[in-house]
Amino acid sequence: MPLSIGIVGLPNVGKSTLFTALTHKGGLAANYPFATIEPNVGVVPVPDARLGQLAAIVHPGRIVPATVEFVDIAGLVKGASEGEGLGNQFLANIRETDAIVEVLRYFTDSEVVHVEGSADPLRDSETVATELILADLGTLERALPRLAKEAKRGKSEAAKLAVAERLQLWLNDGGTARDFAADPEERALLYDLHLLTAKPLLYVANVDEDKAGLELEPVNGVTPVPISAEVESEIAEMDPAEAEEYLALLGIEQSGLERLAQAAYSLLGLQSFFTAGEMEVKAWTVPVGAKAPQAAGVIHTDFERGFIKAETASFADYIEYGGEAGLRAAGKLRQEGRDYVVQDGDVMHFKFNV
Repeated sequence: MPLSIGIVGLPNVGKSTLFTALTHKGGLAANYPFATIEPNVGVVPVPDARLGQLAAIVHPGRIVPATVEFVDIAGLVKGASEGEGLGNQFLANIRETDAIVEVLRYFTDSEVVHVEGSADPLRDSETVATELILADLGTLERALPRLAKEAKRGKSEAAKLAVAERLQLWLNDGGTARDFAADPEERALLYDLHLLTAKPLLYVANVDEDKAGLELEPVNGVTPVPISAEVESEIAEMDPAEAEEYLALLGIEQSGLERLAQAAYSLLGLQSFFTAGEMEVKAWTVPVGAKAPQAAGVIHTDFERGFIKAETASFADYIEYGGEAGLRAAGKLRQEGRDYVVQDGDVMHFKFNV
């Protein structure tokens, strides 16, 4: 399953324009609130220049990048937690994603109306945060009577109730489940509540064209990723060479999709390893700290179940020695066992027996 990211924010901050550009997918982008009623979904490749370098060595039949799924969700307004605007429908769609990307309006355009009358990124972020906190409080209020009954069954159920009650107090004070002081075991007890403020959060600053390469001040302790939805819309219509030239002209080293994907991987603690052969060169996504059998299981559960070893080379070595034959000749192809911690960029071939 691809990484799933919900694109959210107030109406008219450029969510749909950004979604359409990132996914190269025609969608509805309109200058009025609630133009997006049903969530649009687009699965796009994660740009990774290393794939092309590997392919130049092994000449595969195809190149298969990792993917990320973007979900464009209708604009949020004050009162969404109580059903205002598209309220509950909006919030339900967020629950299905791995992370939230909140688009904040930084661009200046008097012709694009703002639901609050003016653009103020900090205020807008607080509006969204408040509605998500209120939604989580509603979830807890509905769940607590059930949890109280279940608490009579045993210690684990009682512990779940105690954590939920602590979290309710924290949310009432304006905190988020993301920042709630709890150990991993306590967080696991609350997982099935699918709390919105527990999800990792990224900010995207939708900036004017000449600001797309600048670093911005943090918002609520999080540095926004500056992306110009208009620039992304333009390069979406260009071939790769033209897009690269245009970005260089603007002083931007990477496309918005590249920067957003990298920020999302970092936020979620993810990394890529590769498999390379005549049939395909492919990128696979695993958590940072994953061990070799877990990486094998991403390819197929049988690989993890019958794991024997992983023939492994760093990306740098694979390129330097020109592939598997050169690695073997130089003694750089390592045989790694069950306890090996996968490193970003590893090129791996798994041996297994089931």
